[in-house]
Order: sequence, then C-alpha cells, then structure tokens
Amino acid sequence: MKPTTISRRTMLGAAAALALPAGAGARRLKPSDRVNVAVIGGGGMGANNMRQLTSQNIVAIADVDFDHVARAFVTKTGETKPTMTALRAAYDRATRYNDYRRMFDRQRDIDAVLIATPDHHHAVAAKMAMERGLHVYVQKPLTYTVREGRVLRDLAASKPKVITQMGNQGHSSDDGRRVVELIRGNAIGRVREVHAWTNRPVWPQGIARPAPVAKPASLDWDVWLGPATVGWGYNPDYAHFNWRGWVPFGVGALGDMGAHLLDFPVWALSLGVPTAVENRHSIWGGDTDLWDDKPPVELGSYPLAGVTYFDFGDAPGGPLRVTWYDGGLMPATPPGLPAGVTMTPGGGVLYIGEKGMLMHETYGEKPIVFGDGAAERAAAIPQSLPRIAGGRDGHEMNWIEAIRGEAKASSPFADAVTLNETMLLGMVAMRAGQPIRYDGQAGQVTNIPEANQFLDRQYREGWTL
Repeated sequence: MKPTTISRRTMLGAAAALALPAGAGARRLKPSDRVNVAVIGGGGMGANNMRQLTSQNIVAIADVDFDHVARAFVTKTGETKPTMTALRAAYDRATRYNDYRRMFDRQRDIDAVLIATPDHHHAVAAKMAMERGLHVYVQKPLTYTVREGRVLRDLAASKPKVITQMGNQGHSSDDGRRVVELIRGNAIGRVREVHAWTNRPVWPQGIARPAPVAKPASLDWDVWLGPATVGWGYNPDYAHFNWRGWVPFGVGALGDMGAHLLDFPVWALSLGVPTAVENRHSIWGGDTDLWDDKPPVELGSYPLAGVTYFDFGDAPGGPLRVTWYDGGLMPATPPGLPAGVTMTPGGGVLYIGEKGMLMHETYGEKPIVFGDGAAERAAAIPQSLPRIAGGRDGHEMNWIEAIRGEAKASSPFADAVTLNETMLLGMVAMRAGQPIRYDGQAGQVTNIPEANQFLDRQYREGWTL
C-alpha cells in the first residue's frame, strides 16, 4: 500500500473546493452510473463492508492508522486474502486522509460515505456527510446516544434525497424477513414474551482501566479519540477492536449485537420504543468494593454481563416484555421446547406465543417453530416482504441501488432509529442504576430526571455534533 502523502487527487480535490460551494451534495445518478464512495474507518469491519462495493468508485479513505487498514487484506502469514484482492487495489487508487473532517473539507467528488468507526464517532461523521448532501451508510449502533439518533433521523427527514442505511445486515437476510412474516402471520399466535441473548462481549470488559502505553507510530491517537472528552492515553485494550467495552467509546454488547437480535422482535411486532427499562448486571469494571451498589467514580469499562428488561407498554398487540441477556447469560429453557433442541450459546431470539414458539439465531438465521400445528401454520404463510438481492451479503449494495433509484434502502434511518434508541435505552438504564420510565414522544426519562443526562453527552472542542 502506498504511503500517506498528498496525492494528485487530493490536490485536484482542493482545487475543486474553490469552484464548488460547501455542501454541494452528491451527483444525480442513473442506474448505469458508478457511485463515488468514501470510507471512514477502512480497516476491520469497514473493509468487510467495502469489499462488497468494489464495483463502485472508491475515491477516498479516512483512517487514523493505515498500517491497521493494510492488515485487513492479509492472512497471518502475509498472503493477500482472495476476498480482499479487489479492495486492496481500489484502496491503493483512493486518496487518503487521517482525519475525515479534512476529507469533507477538501474532496468534492464524493457521492456517498460509509462510516465504520468506533461508536463515539458515528453521529459526528454522519451529520457532517449529510449536511453536505452525501448519502450515508453507518455501522451499528447508529449512534452513541439517544439524542444523536434523533438528530440524524430529523436530518434525514429534512433531506429526503439523501439515502441512509444502518449497517445491521441481518435486516436484509432472507431468513430474517421470513421471521417477520411468520410472527406477523400468526404462526405461533399472539406473542407473550421474547428473550434475546448473545455471548458478547468477546473483548476486554468488566476490568479496571489499564495504564497508558506507547502508541504505534502509525496511529493518530488524538484523532482516534475524536469527540471523546476523556484524556486517556493509548492502550491496546482500547484500539483497534477492543473499544466497545469502554464507556467513552462504545456501547457494549447491546450496541454491538442488539442490532442483529432485537431488530426482529422490534420490527415484526411494531413495538416502537420501550416505556420502561431495567438493567441488572455484574460489577462495573474498576469497582473494587463488591459491597457497594454504586458504580465507581470513573466509569471505565462496562459490566461483564447483564440482563435488561424492556417493557413495551404501548405495543400494538398489548404490553410485552423483551428480555436481553449478554455476557454468556441465557434464558431458562422454556417448557415445551422439544427434546434435543438447544438454544445456540452464541446468540439467538426466542418468541413464546399462545400457540407455540419460534426461535432463530443471530441475524434472524435458521428460524424454526415449535408447538401443535405451528409448522403447518408457518408453511401456509405466504411471502409478503420484498427480498433484498444478495440477502445479508447484499446489504451494502442495496444502499448503492437505492442511491441510484433502483431499490428502497433496507434499513434507512427513519426506521433504524427506533431500534437504535431501544438498544441505547438499555445503556441508559444501566447508567441510571435503577428502573427508568420513558416517554418516547418527548424523548425523556420521566421518573428519574437526572437520568436524562445519559440520553446525551459532551463533545470535545472541534468535534461537536
């Protein structure tokens, strides 16, 4: 990969900036056009997303560590992964920036931006792109806070030509869409309770904050910190993969996997946002007093495991509780689950209805129904939701096709914010330390006024929303 230098494309972009006003916006595209895509966070998950888009023009990459980006292309023995050959070539042709703010200032040929940074950057980067009229794809969770989600939802509503997509790929899967059809089609009758679980976290969590160490020479740590107001020094327990479990940077297992598991009950049952949330968890990372029921003064890492109860008092089918388990915790085996059927420890969702049960794995995969007549009822339920070309692996190209007017976006912000807000309210309840009651219309916690501070956050100067 080429060194980080100012390329001819960068100079041309800077020159174009003199001719085009800020926020000139994306081109009007035809189905035959290739979309000019930029990526913010080009390694890790960003590389997995972008390898689906090599049929487009990848014109710019903003990343704080291009050595980390390069590692996405190779095996442990240093050979290029066959699935990454085209992306590596595309990245080599793209203009590089270490700071996406500079990319937005300088490069004017961008139509669309894919954002795959740590959670604390999502809303800031997305808002900057949308204000410039650029289409955006943002990895899950959509935002770090509830308020940020509402800001992006309202901005998307004010810019109907901007195509948005949250990166919850299971929303595009055939199996996931079949789950929604089966629940809505009454395969198991009225749903009385829902349980969702994950084995996450699979990163450092529930531990004290480590001492800072020297950062890699290739990493711009100040830009990585971005909007976060903490002055923490670098440690590999934060970056690159491990940030999810640390309070200033991620929103834990709920933010990581809630979008792949809670998506289906929220969608299938049209639940809206919860009216009450309670979280029970193991001790906070860094809490040395096991007899203290309060979190430590400095919230470092999230608790290692927990159970969150989401009560949807306004659900169309009547009040419903959805229970979330993380850290390897799982629901009890329900009466009536057939012998030999087990709940996949990695993650899944169990719906208990009046006429049977439905269970599926993460991303809505492998749905199965149990109960007298449930299989026959399921087989008779017709397909009613459109299928996305490529299914789960087509989520990124679905966004491109929507930009070109060929399809509708699978998970636009107008829909995704409801799921995102539900997940984040679980974290609000965790931070509050007691059950919260929530007014979704007003976007306010009603029983504990001081808990409303957790719906928002402070931003470091230069990175405000």
